[in-house]
Amino acid sequence: MNQHLPVPSEAALSRTVHEIIDYVDAEGWDQPPVMFALVPTVLLAASEPSLGDQLDEGHEYTPIAQEAFPEDVQGGSPALGEFLATTSWPSSVAGCALVQEIVVLPPNAEADLDDAVLPLVTDSHSVDEAARFAAHAHPDSRRARLIAAVLRDGPAMTLLQLRPLDDDDPFAGAELRTYENLAPEVVGALYATLEAEEDD
Repeated sequence: MNQHLPVPSEAALSRTVHEIIDYVDAEGWDQPPVMFALVPTVLLAASEPSLGDQLDEGHEYTPIAQEAFPEDVQGGSPALGEFLATTSWPSSVAGCALVQEIVVLPPNAEADLDDAVLPLVTDSHSVDEAARFAAHAHPDSRRARLIAAVLRDGPAMTLLQLRPLDDDDPFAGAELRTYENLAPEVVGALYATLEAEEDD
């Protein structure tokens, strides 16, 4: 079977990420973080023949949404990082993806955040909470989705999807952006979940 497994590639990961984006778009905004296992479609078809007509065999990987995170795990929160640090996958999982809603700010807003957290620098938890509150309250903040995905021993991809504004065209496609070195901590945390394998 191994000789039929897909070779990890950016093209294959991109197809899977866009399938995930279609899925979360259908769920709408104001959703909790969600994680996906990326399973080689050939393995899934072999182990679950009843899914044959639901699988897109033209896609190397099939994303499988995982159980909801605990209620205290929110996008961008320290609890999310702590939860990822305890997560592992069986060897049949070729990669994983995380979608979380975050707040993005223009570069000139950094000074405002510094003013909010400077009095709290001795308490890292308070700093995180104050920074999140200040970011949400900032007049120039935008809601967005951060989509990060990695393949075991393969490439990573991170995309930012801005939430449409009230006056945006509701029929326009999702605006997806990427930046150099976008969310390296999240990417590193996702790779780490693939290093400690569970038994299949």
